[in-house]
Amino acid sequence: MRSRSSNFFSGPARRFIAAGFAALVAGICFSCMLQPSISHADTIDDLKAKISDRNNNITQLEAEIKEYQVQIESLGKKSNTLKNTLAELDLSNKKLAADIKVTKNRIEATNLDIERLRIDIGAKQNNIEDDRVIIAQSMNKLYESDSGTIIEIVLREKSLSNALTSIEHLAFLQDGVRDRIQKLKTVKKSLESNKQQTERRKAELVVLNDQLKSQKKIIEGTAAEKNALLAQTKNTEANYKKTLADKQAKKDALESEISQLESQLRIAIDPKSIPHTGTGILAWPLANVRITQYFGNTPFATLNPQIYNGKGHTGVDFGTSIGTTIKAALAGTVVGVANTDLSAGCYSFGKWIMVKHANGLSTLYAHLSLQSVSIGDEVATGQTIGYSGNTGYSTGPHLHFGVYATQGVRITKMTSKETKNCIGATIPLADPKAYLNPLSYL
Repeated sequence: MRSRSSNFFSGPARRFIAAGFAALVAGICFSCMLQPSISHADTIDDLKAKISDRNNNITQLEAEIKEYQVQIESLGKKSNTLKNTLAELDLSNKKLAADIKVTKNRIEATNLDIERLRIDIGAKQNNIEDDRVIIAQSMNKLYESDSGTIIEIVLREKSLSNALTSIEHLAFLQDGVRDRIQKLKTVKKSLESNKQQTERRKAELVVLNDQLKSQKKIIEGTAAEKNALLAQTKNTEANYKKTLADKQAKKDALESEISQLESQLRIAIDPKSIPHTGTGILAWPLANVRITQYFGNTPFATLNPQIYNGKGHTGVDFGTSIGTTIKAALAGTVVGVANTDLSAGCYSFGKWIMVKHANGLSTLYAHLSLQSVSIGDEVATGQTIGYSGNTGYSTGPHLHFGVYATQGVRITKMTSKETKNCIGATIPLADPKAYLNPLSYL
């Protein structure tokens, strides 16, 4: 009986290779993959060039946006006049329009990248199919050859040269099958990576489209704010001053009412229920930090005791233009979303959001132009929850960021027994002990 011990591929070895190959390709669903649709205009290089163009546009627009921001901040330092307020609204609209262009360019770049990935997936599919066919053909040749041992090959061939050629041929087939199987593994792994990247880019696309919708709403709101201001003041500085004075008086009255209500709460707060102070417990709620008023008895609060009733400023104000993305400072549950402007004459937080966190803290985001979450939503750290604005009582676009001991804060719907000008408005009230300095945790 002929020995198989020195065959290049004995029966068991061939069955092992065949089984390994079958297992490798079994997990590949060729019909499930995207079919490539490649034209001369949509090659990978063409798409990369288009993506580069979009990115260049974004860079130019971002420089334009920075310039608008500088002008807005400069106006914010000037006296609060009708002329300056209108100019600030116009600049905000220009900046928002540029923001929209940036988002559109990002959407286009993302779509192009998804198309690039789709084509690359199609190409890898073809490579996998080619390798599968080549491996199958090589396996068939190895099965058909069944050449026996090296000694038998030498004895069977007419010359040593022919025998060496046959041996080399079998070795070549063996190495080729091994290399092709390894290549198939590599391409399959790359294919899975491309598919995962495609899913990530699609998720980014959803976020960008939502952002675009929000930005369009904000720019519409800013235009409406300007029209309302012109109608209210009849475009005269005197009427504007009267409007400011009326807002100030009603704001003072509301603060006095809130102070009385909060002084009566007397809620027990366990010090152990909140984390020790330290940086990094909370993330910054916006990308670019510019503090315009600190927590507590700030110079502004001291000079305006009628506003703060001796309590001082209850949060930190960040100067930022209308439409800036506001992010959750920590993962948590949205427990409050309201708009005090819906109650005529209620000059308070405007559009605000409160998030309750698992560590005993709650955070407040106020004077927003748009809220992107609802009560009951679970949010992640850094997730967009809204956009900055100038709603409520505000002397200019900014974010009021407050931190509370959760035990001591109550979200309250105001009644006629509690307020004169904010009936029906929903406002967070807190025991004075519950107000915490945000900078102790950021």
